[in-house]
Amino acid sequence: MNNVVGILPGKTKPNEYVIFSGHYDHLGIGSPEEGAPHTATDSIYNGANDDAAGTTAVIMLAKYFKKQNNNERTIIFTTFVAEEIGGYGAKYFSKQLVPEKVIAMFNIEMIGTESKWGKNSAYITGYEKSDMGQILQNNLKGTSFTFYPDPYPDQQLFYRSDNATLARLGVPAHTISTSKMDNELTYHTVDDEFESLDIDNMTQIIKSIALSSSTIINGKDTPTRVNTTQLK
Repeated sequence: MNNVVGILPGKTKPNEYVIFSGHYDHLGIGSPEEGAPHTATDSIYNGANDDAAGTTAVIMLAKYFKKQNNNERTIIFTTFVAEEIGGYGAKYFSKQLVPEKVIAMFNIEMIGTESKWGKNSAYITGYEKSDMGQILQNNLKGTSFTFYPDPYPDQQLFYRSDNATLARLGVPAHTISTSKMDNELTYHTVDDEFESLDIDNMTQIIKSIALSSSTIINGKDTPTRVNTTQLK
């Protein structure tokens, strides 16, 4: 199995990288009994929200920035494999890069449902570990969208997704999500289907990621590094 990677070379800072990522694997196919309470024949874990939603965001952002064609820093778009069984795709990917050259990583995971704050909102894991979240929110002034700190610190989400490997190398690598981890009914079930997604809200999230990342991509803003001595 393979990671999928696309690159837009930077105009003036080609050796500085901004990453947009998600994972395209899920849990595969279970037994018919796993699907039985829902549909007698469907035991396929489609993973529409986890994480086809994030993969969709990566593809849409790639199309958008390609059309803009004005990125000063190099943008790497990647979808990882094997996140669900230990983040192996991201771990391999991280070894191909010089961490000091990676300016920021936007990992996008489960944005297909409303956050606990409702529409036009998402949260950033490890918000306090760099000033990247503050940069993103500053770029959204005048809009109705808000990025919040992760409201589920006990879940350790910062360490559980594909951002973790690069974060441990000092990269301001964070995951953007809306998943209500205390009440996400389709999480890791066969009911994580396309029909469960709020496409309009998801569209606004993707647009807000594009807008909020603009000053990082154009070289104006550089997020502070993650202090690796403070990581668990």
